[in-house]
Amino acid sequence: MTMQLNKIRDNQGATAPRKRVGRGIGSGLGKTCGHGQKGQKARSGVAIKGFEGGQMPIQLRVPKRGFKRGFVRGDQKEILNLGALQIAIDAKKISTASVITASLLSKAGLIRSEKSAIRVLAKGDFKSKITLEADHASKAAVIAVEKNSGEIKISQPKSATPKSETKE
Repeated sequence: MTMQLNKIRDNQGATAPRKRVGRGIGSGLGKTCGHGQKGQKARSGVAIKGFEGGQMPIQLRVPKRGFKRGFVRGDQKEILNLGALQIAIDAKKISTASVITASLLSKAGLIRSEKSAIRVLAKGDFKSKITLEADHASKAAVIAVEKNSGEIKISQPKSATPKSETKE
């Protein structure tokens, strides 16, 4: 038997009819339409998530653990692994002849934004001679690049302001 478009139906119980409110006493959902009488919940636009009738809400009663650092927009860092950089070099997305900057890395798709700070980590295999400009680099990353006679130039972080410019 072949399937025909005019014979396709939903499974039994898959759809429910739309609730028609405000259609008189006999419908069971007339007058107040199932919202009870008066008060905040009878109005439209009610959003009282987490409200427990005046008692202390559960999210405030439960003890907090650990340390959660608030996100600071200017402190955004991009992680660049040397293994990912080597894959981009092998795929000819990045040339080793010139200095590798944040704009080249963002065009190659290794970081999201050229404005954020770059932190270089030594994860992955690396075997190219490069000159890389970054804001931070791990000791292992610096050793891995220098082992291949390359260089990582550490620049001033973009979010940091010089301490000498204090107002008197």
